[in-house]
Amino acid sequence: MSREYPPDVYGGAGVHVAQLARHLAELVEVEVRCFGSAPPDGGNPAVRRYPASAPAFEHHPRKVGAALAALHTCLHFNADPVDADVVHCHTWYSMFGGIVARIGYGVPLVVTIHSLEPLRPWKREQLGRGYDLSSWVERTAVELADAVIAVSASDRAEILGRFRVPEERLRVIPNGVDTGVHRPVAETDALTRHGIDPGRPYVLFLGRLSRQKGVGHFLAACRRLAPEVQAVLCAWPPDTPEIEAETEAAVAADRAAGREVIWIREQVPEAEAVQLYSHARVFCCPSVYEPFGIINLEAMACRTPVVASAVGGIVDAVDDGVTGLLVRFETAGDGAEPADPDGFARDLAGAMQRLLDDPGLAADMGRAGRRRVAERFDWSSVARRVREVYEAVAGGSGS
Repeated sequence: MSREYPPDVYGGAGVHVAQLARHLAELVEVEVRCFGSAPPDGGNPAVRRYPASAPAFEHHPRKVGAALAALHTCLHFNADPVDADVVHCHTWYSMFGGIVARIGYGVPLVVTIHSLEPLRPWKREQLGRGYDLSSWVERTAVELADAVIAVSASDRAEILGRFRVPEERLRVIPNGVDTGVHRPVAETDALTRHGIDPGRPYVLFLGRLSRQKGVGHFLAACRRLAPEVQAVLCAWPPDTPEIEAETEAAVAADRAAGREVIWIREQVPEAEAVQLYSHARVFCCPSVYEPFGIINLEAMACRTPVVASAVGGIVDAVDDGVTGLLVRFETAGDGAEPADPDGFARDLAGAMQRLLDDPGLAADMGRAGRRRVAERFDWSSVARRVREVYEAVAGGSGS
């Protein structure tokens, strides 16, 4: 069960679910129940999509309506009988569906934690009191689940510290990446189409337009780079109108000051993302919270060095000094912002400029990153480990 599944993917959780379902289907029978309106797909994995909104909540006077609509969709997940051996939920948006299936059908429940609501206080800006509802759903599902999968060691530690979960129910299984898709490519037509000069260096951010991803810190760091460096911001969709407006103002100010900022305001197709990764001198991930950060693996698989904040699962993905450079991040107390924003931007810029000034070092880190991804983050291995979790909660019989 998932909110996201192709073609409706907007973040790392959707990429995870799509790849996991495809590789699990080589081992077991898989059905995906997700938000969407397209007709069902047969085969393995089979896909059933359910409306992501309901008329009763479309014009709700409070932001809580979005959370209520998600619960409504989760009930529809269960209106079609659940006859699986295991139900596996991803993100709070689908977890109410797992709760109902666990209680109503007696099916063992597995949840994967892609992010934790208590560590995302900015979600209240998006959901209003729906943030309290999403936090309750997440806690209930995690503590009810027969197995909980964390995507990193830091994710595991946060779960143990915040929820009543016996350690024996908790496993660490990282995200993966398809190195056949994410690989260095020579084509540059996507760069030209988006106004990027392939003959000049650029630094890249690619991800959701979210406070979590630290987009403002990326822009602040880019102001400190050498003038000839292009800043490419591939950030969409926005979590809220407020962060979209803030980013518009920041980009406009940078351009007025003569800074070259290329903002790609769309979710680019995978093939275009691979081109953007492949030709970037540096990929920057300045997240203020990141349980894992699959975008770092994608960049590394394309042989691009990474500069990232040393938070959460990023430290598991990026080998500091080998596949990229990690920048120290100290929070202001709530985990939402750095204690010293100017200092954080300065350190990000310093790390990026170091790689821009030393192409040999950047190339070495890029090659090391590709090796690391191929050796440690293969989706087939991830799927086999998830299947072992299924077999354990289903009594060892598998499906």
